[in-house]
Amino acid sequence: MINKFFFLMLLAELIASTSQVLLKKSAEKNYPNIIREYLNALVIGGYMLLVLSMVLSIFCYDEKALGYMGVVVMEPVGYIIVMVMSRIFFKEKISAKKLAGVVLILSGIAVFNILG
Repeated sequence: MINKFFFLMLLAELIASTSQVLLKKSAEKNYPNIIREYLNALVIGGYMLLVLSMVLSIFCYDEKALGYMGVVVMEPVGYIIVMVMSRIFFKEKISAKKLAGVVLILSGIAVFNILG
């Protein structure tokens, strides 16, 4: 089950996570008016990356690629990437519960790839 589409899906999740970080960075800033709040480089870049991520994910939905279940199983990797990026860029703590969630996500992906 691990093929080029597996790595394409990981890339799509990395891009989507990066877009979320950009949007959060933008939300932390104060803007002089509502137009600037929504029309700035961080927001526009974040949404452009989100669209790119969606397009890459769509390619992975093909049955010859990962198929529907393969993509659905890979999507929670984004939670792990966001957690790591939040630690790096926002200095957020990684709790024991978050680490337990990471272990469960990775275990689920491994079980799916081994048994699926």
